[in-house]
Amino acid sequence: MAKISFKPLGGRVLVEPIEQEEVTAGGIVLPETAKEKPQQGKVLAAGPGDRNDKGERIAMDLKVGDTILFAKYSGTEVKMDGKKLLILRESDVLGIVG
Repeated sequence: MAKISFKPLGGRVLVEPIEQEEVTAGGIVLPETAKEKPQQGKVLAAGPGDRNDKGERIAMDLKVGDTILFAKYSGTEVKMDGKKLLILRESDVLGIVG
């Protein structure tokens, strides 16, 4: 993948959703309309983190390359370099996979 020149601000991350398999284990091909909305993705860029009440930066738990799980309808969908990506707040991330 080409390097994306986008730097999220604060406690946000840029995520590439990992699409569901097109064929089920039983060999059934799923049309686009039957697929679940992705809830797993790879972090492509991460902001520096939010600030606390004293103005001190709180480091993010997420880093570029992490595979994450996120809430089903969270984030803002954007299109960059022909790919659908999501901008999520760190608080929308449920956890890191692996």
